[in-house]
Amino acid sequence: MKFCRFGADCFGIVEANVVYDVTQALDVLPQVRYPLPASDPLIANLDAVRERATQLKKHAPAIPLDKVRLLSPVANPGKIIAAPVNYTKHLQEVLADQHLHHGNMINHIEKAGLFLKAGSSLIGAGDNVRLVYTDRRNDHEVELAVVIGKCGRNIAREQALDHVAGYSIGLDMTIRGPEERSFRKSPDTYTVLGPWLVTKDEIDNPGALDLLITVNGEVRQKANTSDLIIDVPGLIAFASSFYTLHAGDVIITGTPEGVSPVVPGDTMVATIERIGTMTVQVSAA
Repeated sequence: MKFCRFGADCFGIVEANVVYDVTQALDVLPQVRYPLPASDPLIANLDAVRERATQLKKHAPAIPLDKVRLLSPVANPGKIIAAPVNYTKHLQEVLADQHLHHGNMINHIEKAGLFLKAGSSLIGAGDNVRLVYTDRRNDHEVELAVVIGKCGRNIAREQALDHVAGYSIGLDMTIRGPEERSFRKSPDTYTVLGPWLVTKDEIDNPGALDLLITVNGEVRQKANTSDLIIDVPGLIAFASSFYTLHAGDVIITGTPEGVSPVVPGDTMVATIERIGTMTVQVSAA
């Protein structure tokens, strides 16, 4: 099933080119008081919401998909965890191009580890990426995004996919330069998640998905998640050996070769097999 957030924090089921407005399904979410839970309430209670949404869909208003503004399918991720240089060919292209590495030490992911992006950088497909420091190179990076569905620490690889709520497309926008990754990748709008959340039952093998991004119709990145150095179960196990993972946490799994600059006025179209396609505009901040 595909779930989206749209408009003024509405909630919908996506089928073909239609969104069914099942916002009332959110009424099953538990009421919370301060201090707020560490998990995103929607993702933590997704099974109950799904059951209610399925009932409501029978009589729900149907809205053309192209008439809604899509928000990030996860509103409040506790952490956005990112995997650097997790495709061998991308590692090779970064090492070979001074305009990409800027003298930074570039290591294989198993040496570099993971990094975090600011939650305030998160937007949905219906919002523009607003570039800052347009005098510097700003790059697109298309990635499979994994949304964690339940809490876990030191998760075994064999149980890792049991902790997944679903999958989305991620864009890890990047300012090139000498600073730390987290700093250059965390301005507002520099993490795009969308266009919706595809529940895990729709994707039995996240390690065999084609992914693609075009800019103004030109293919820039094209690969398959089978090329990941550390695959999805491995990334979940790796991340959970350092952090407790909570429902709503997002892991973006790394980008393949072909990263390249975008400028205001560009149109990015990102596609991942069995998830869908999202179109994201680029503007200046």
